[in-house]
Amino acid sequence: MVATKKYTYGLGRRKSATATARLYKGKGEITINGKPALEYLSGNKTYLAEITDPLALAEKQKEYDITIVVKGGGLAGQVDATKLAISKALTAEAPDLRPVLKKAGMMKRDPREKERKKYGLRSARKKEQFSKR
Repeated sequence: MVATKKYTYGLGRRKSATATARLYKGKGEITINGKPALEYLSGNKTYLAEITDPLALAEKQKEYDITIVVKGGGLAGQVDATKLAISKALTAEAPDLRPVLKKAGMMKRDPREKERKKYGLRSARKKEQFSKR
């Protein structure tokens, strides 16, 4: 029989990106879509620091191994979705962290999405060039 590891789950969304985070008891390793986090983020340490912000606020960087599955969107949207997913998983694990993360703005989903193109226009709001003659 296979022994299953116990984890805490969190879901985050931003633009068209969706991220699911699983927190396991461990020593601080982060994997995104099966790759180490720094490799997945193309060596961008700023994005890595942004992903680990909720853990730094809770002072639990070395307590959890995190596996993240992220789909859709670009890298920036995926990073924001991941940050929200980790924050939600942390609050599910330890509800006393919620006020700290909420005050730092980590628990709020950014609702801005791309506006759809309207007919008769070039893009969502751009009109055809006006010609006087």
